[in-house]
Amino acid sequence: MRRIAFVVLLFAAAVAYAQQRDDAFLDDVENARTFNAVAISPDGRHIAWSVQGIGVTTATTAGMDIHLLPGDGDDHFLAWSPDSTSLATVSDGGKEQRQIFVTHIGASPIRVTNVHGYLAEPRWSPDGRSIAFLFIENAKRAAGPLVAMSRAVGPIEEHIDEQRVAVVDVSTKKLRIVTPADMYVYHFDWSPDSRQLVTMAAPGSGDNNYWIAKLHVVDVEAAAMHPIYTPQLQVAAPRWSPDGKSIAFIEGLMSDEGSTGGDLFVIPAAGGAARNVTPEIKASVTSLAWTAPDRITFGEDVAGESAIARVDTASGTIETLWRGQEFITGHDGGIGASLASDGMTSAVIRSGFRNAAEVWAGRIGEWKRITTTNRSSTAAWGEARSIRWKSDTFDVQGWLLAPAQVEAGRKYPMVVWIHGGPAAASLARWPDPRAALLSRRGYFVFFPNPRGSYGQGEAFTRANVKDFGYGDLRDVMTGIDAAAASNPIDTSRLGIWGWSYGGYMTMWTVTQTTRFKAAVAGAGIANWQSYYGENDIDAWMIPYFGASVYDDPAVYARSAPITFITKVTTPTLVVVGERDGECPAPQSFEFWHALKTAGVETQLVVYPDEGHRIAKKEHQRDIARRLVGWFDTHLK
Repeated sequence: MRRIAFVVLLFAAAVAYAQQRDDAFLDDVENARTFNAVAISPDGRHIAWSVQGIGVTTATTAGMDIHLLPGDGDDHFLAWSPDSTSLATVSDGGKEQRQIFVTHIGASPIRVTNVHGYLAEPRWSPDGRSIAFLFIENAKRAAGPLVAMSRAVGPIEEHIDEQRVAVVDVSTKKLRIVTPADMYVYHFDWSPDSRQLVTMAAPGSGDNNYWIAKLHVVDVEAAAMHPIYTPQLQVAAPRWSPDGKSIAFIEGLMSDEGSTGGDLFVIPAAGGAARNVTPEIKASVTSLAWTAPDRITFGEDVAGESAIARVDTASGTIETLWRGQEFITGHDGGIGASLASDGMTSAVIRSGFRNAAEVWAGRIGEWKRITTTNRSSTAAWGEARSIRWKSDTFDVQGWLLAPAQVEAGRKYPMVVWIHGGPAAASLARWPDPRAALLSRRGYFVFFPNPRGSYGQGEAFTRANVKDFGYGDLRDVMTGIDAAAASNPIDTSRLGIWGWSYGGYMTMWTVTQTTRFKAAVAGAGIANWQSYYGENDIDAWMIPYFGASVYDDPAVYARSAPITFITKVTTPTLVVVGERDGECPAPQSFEFWHALKTAGVETQLVVYPDEGHRIAKKEHQRDIARRLVGWFDTHLK
């Protein structure tokens, strides 16, 4: 008995030691600072950037005269004045309520708003007199469905916080709200004469109605709004041309606000027929900026790579200015750059699988590094490379991250990591700490971009409409074979995991094949029919399924994991946030309960007060430990 007790103690000590090593490794990975935004001044002489936990920094493009502005380190919005002398930021200024501050170069920040609520996206008027911004008065939480929803207790009513556009006069600090109380504005841009705004807006719930938003023009003086364009799908990033004649925007099938991709369209500013200026491109446009009355420079996802291109709006001629196997972004989160007035001088946040994020500046493609914030961060994981393969009629792409150490003659288990969305993509960027940990622990990690993803054009993104789980799973499975054909992967030891759409695909996959020996489903969807009535964003489903669940329940049942639940044998860990409005916890309960009833090994973990995006570090860390522990148990 003593010998058994000693062995148990030894094993417990080994487990504790391994966890300590994993925690230390995760600490190192997470110590790489997150850059929230970068913006270059119109004259190209100054740059501002925001770093989580540090705040906003300004510098000349030569890297001299660096100034740190006070803030909370959560500044995602930076806007230079048209004359390049002042910077507008959103900061808490050391207090709970965030406000807009204006900093003149070489001077201290000046607060120009005194509001109570949520505000975002400050934009200077072209005449430099005013700043417009998105504003939810007396907001009880941050905007968007990713944050934790309010608890559903008491009489249940749909509470609508309307996000409107407010305009503040910089000199007098006088504020006016210029859009109607019954319209939720998602994004906007100024006309070059500073008299109008173009907005994308919809009535009702902001969380749910992004998918039916239209383009509107707002008369700022009269505070009057009228529609100019009703899209077939979803729109994003409206931008007014410098001559005032046209408005450009991105339109495509988008599953989440903020995850932007599609084709580039132009419409007359007065309204009329929209024209696709990038038809049939094998890429997804993610951001845009007018650089002349007839030219637009845009960021794009091209088969998992980042690119910057320029299109002549009259001829449709497209010129690629830069492309690379890394991730670059500017001030709006999509692939692209912050551009100066000359259309070529730019600033980007640049990262890759082996290079943590830093700010770079210069002419497009000729950037020089400005910051060294993450100079101590090193890649302690394996090499990554792009994988291409054929599935049905499609060319499909994904990324394969190797184990940190690969020994000749040995094969390794692999975890398939399905991204969220589905309208999104896995890109060549500094890896998620969980992926880094899996690589360190001896796993290949495969990031496929199956049909429904960005990066291969609109036809590819729309290829899973009314076909959730079928064609996209075929793409994943053929991708596994392609990866294993040229890498030492043990295909008898496969795991699968993902969050959101990735969580759904995990649940779906284990009902369709027994090829995987372990699965982890994060914030998944088990039953489309019950999900339709539980979630806070059901409007996103109509473009994908063609009708509501009440009008066509069969198309939802056809793609529901619960329909095929008796076929599951794969041990499955299920994790979810308690107050998730996008993929509500009852979906995870339903899947877990069914597996438990069928005698399949399973576990359910619900994280208190968390939404769709897990915010608390202790919960993020717990998911990482459980994820690796589950795969270690079943694949090693």
